[in-house]
Amino acid sequence: MATAAEPAEAKILILATISCAYPGADTVGQAHLSYPTNTYVLRIPSPVMLPEEFYFRALEKGIGGIIVMSCGEECPYEGAYHRLAARVDRVMSRMKDEGYLSKRIKLTAICTVCTKAFLKEVNEMNDLLKRIGPPRKGEVQDQP
Repeated sequence: MATAAEPAEAKILILATISCAYPGADTVGQAHLSYPTNTYVLRIPSPVMLPEEFYFRALEKGIGGIIVMSCGEECPYEGAYHRLAARVDRVMSRMKDEGYLSKRIKLTAICTVCTKAFLKEVNEMNDLLKRIGPPRKGEVQDQP
């Protein structure tokens, strides 16, 4: 637990599709590979089912970064990936308008055996959050 002198570690929320990314996360666990403990994986049929407001509520509740891990073009739900990509674009644009760094959200395709890609995405987001800290409105855009 963080003390008053230590800022709390920013949390990473992973939205993992049941058919692709969640089995990929499970493969990481079965291989006994490790990733940062500030990571929370939410298993979901398809992230497209979450409204735009979901992402903003997550930021307001202290989630520092959100990785949307989908099946990409192989999504079993027809047209879902394109709708998801459009939604994430809108969320990123709105994040800028509302004073959040848009790099706090990332859309990526992760397959059932993509352990290296899964770990890369989580570690990159964790490194970013170590630099920029927890979310706060009025963040300066285009930080390194």
